[in-house]
Amino acid sequence: MILAYQKPDVYYERVDAQAPAVNPLRTDITGFVGLAERGPVDTPTPIESWRQFESHFGGFSGIGYLAYAVRGFFENGGRRCWVVRVASRDPLGGCAPAAIILQSTAPARDVWRIEASSPGAWGNNLTIRLTETHNSQSIVPPASFDSVSAKVGNVAGLARSTQIRISQNGAVVASRVVSYVDAPDGRIYWMHPEAEARFLYDAPVTGLDPDAPLLIESVEYTLAVFASSRLLMIRESLSLVRESDFYGPRVSGAPALSLAELALRNRLPPPPTAVVIVEQRPSDSQVDVLDVPSNAFRLDGGADGLALLAVDDFTGAPVAPDDSDVTRSLKLRGLETLALIDEISILSVPDIHIHPVAPPETAPLVRCIPDPCLDPLQPPPFVAQTTFELPPVFSDSDVYRTQTAMVRQCEFLGNRIAVLETPYDTVNNPMTGPAAAQAWRSRFESKYAALYYPWVRVVDPLRQAAGVVRDIPPSGHITGQYAGTDFETGVHKAPANVQLEWVQDVTSAVDDELHGIFNNSGINVLRGVSGRGVRILGARTVSSDTDWRFVNVRRLMMMIEHAVEQSLQWAAFEPHDELTWAKIRLAVSSFLISLWQTGALVGDTMAEAFFVKCDADTNPPRERDNGRLVCLVGVAPSQPLEFIVVRVGRSGNEFEIQELSARDGGR
Repeated sequence: MILAYQKPDVYYERVDAQAPAVNPLRTDITGFVGLAERGPVDTPTPIESWRQFESHFGGFSGIGYLAYAVRGFFENGGRRCWVVRVASRDPLGGCAPAAIILQSTAPARDVWRIEASSPGAWGNNLTIRLTETHNSQSIVPPASFDSVSAKVGNVAGLARSTQIRISQNGAVVASRVVSYVDAPDGRIYWMHPEAEARFLYDAPVTGLDPDAPLLIESVEYTLAVFASSRLLMIRESLSLVRESDFYGPRVSGAPALSLAELALRNRLPPPPTAVVIVEQRPSDSQVDVLDVPSNAFRLDGGADGLALLAVDDFTGAPVAPDDSDVTRSLKLRGLETLALIDEISILSVPDIHIHPVAPPETAPLVRCIPDPCLDPLQPPPFVAQTTFELPPVFSDSDVYRTQTAMVRQCEFLGNRIAVLETPYDTVNNPMTGPAAAQAWRSRFESKYAALYYPWVRVVDPLRQAAGVVRDIPPSGHITGQYAGTDFETGVHKAPANVQLEWVQDVTSAVDDELHGIFNNSGINVLRGVSGRGVRILGARTVSSDTDWRFVNVRRLMMMIEHAVEQSLQWAAFEPHDELTWAKIRLAVSSFLISLWQTGALVGDTMAEAFFVKCDADTNPPRERDNGRLVCLVGVAPSQPLEFIVVRVGRSGNEFEIQELSARDGGR
């Protein structure tokens, strides 16, 4: 028996006054899939600015539209997106990082592999300069050393796991690793006095001249990385010893958490690095010394993996629970990796439409002879790479497969919408383009997708020979306007009739008559309006169901459903009684009141705008015996005149959401 309030004290009581509130979720976050100059392949990476995109994935390139789409997203109000770079991983011609192997002096063996931080030909333009340095040097008189230790007087720069070189009479006697430092006595040991604390490298030094002093110096390396004669990265005091805090692969290796793990934890990726160091040696007792090249050297072998690019690289395949790690890795490609990111609410795959533009030829720079008196880290003359790998032009069938995969993912997850563009030929042929666009529209029937026509024309930062503008798919600009409208007004407002930024023109003019035809068939038109710039003048899905005709209604309902589902997880395992029903009604009603007050729901009164029903009528004894809790939620979105019903139910210990139109069920 628990005795309470029996003695003077402070007592804690849990008072569950009300259920946790239902909070709106972000609906502006876009997932992009496409081609990039560099960056991790098939790994979703969160990006929150154009500059951050450039740091991780490079800038504009004639090989793809991804950079243009992301720039359009941020220019039009976007604040956060996820980017997945795609490339072929075919072992006979897929993507590969540029690299070089560093070896040790006698006995020679591979020690480190220095490779570009991500696959791609961009790494072939990286220049590496490696320099051996000595942070500590001491001359030890004959009376102060023996075969296992030496008294150096000053132990600064010498710590356990520091690599040292021992020289005598002008010749290198041995390379060892400091195993123990006796700082008060100023003595270092390369063979630890206690056997259980020794490294594999611990060994005495034999053959010493007892009458000659020793030169003991630490051995570290400075790695400098250049691109186009510009210093990108420098790492100092790198060590070959695995136990050292300055061990090269630890300091300049892959992050402790992979980008995929960071994505699942919803964390920003670490700052990008130019190269990583990969260990090549087995764990043994040999103390290696790098064979440092006298001149700077170039990484090579980098490949973009574009020539063999296929639709499967964009779409991936659904992963089954019993798939092996190898099978899972092969399936998790491109679009499929975005299914793991729950916060994404919009999808865009602009590069399936790619018509690559070969970069202009650049003349090599004049070779100059560096001044030997200058800093040894001075980079050598740079000669840019002139060979480029171009992706294929995908057929309309390939485009359809990819867009179908986008729609399928949206329908399966129910928390995102696909932004589709009509193919390249429909926007570049004024005679047959409109008819082809309508034919393309007829291929889709979904309330989770919206189709846009035509493409947009933007100022090309590359300034290609064909002109100063480039035609690109509009999905980046459109998703940016989705995000901008969400922040400015709310998800309930149609993302249309706002001037698009960073747009010069559209690729095809649409007159009023054609606009009316397109709008009735569910094609959203981009038009240049005199004195008002280029605007999106349509906000319809590709659904024939009038309840789901408008993009803003679809996105509003996705937000409501997802918010309710996330916020009512507390109700699992709660008693199936009136108190739990009342808490659910209160939480959902408070949430819908806040939406109604912002104009997301129509109606002069709350009763006209929404209803929440969770009582004995929706939860008869049969439902309770089956462990199911049913809550009917009806809302009147700002555009449709009918209620759209959301059925919230607890089955077992999980919540599920089921959509019903007003004619299928209600109060």
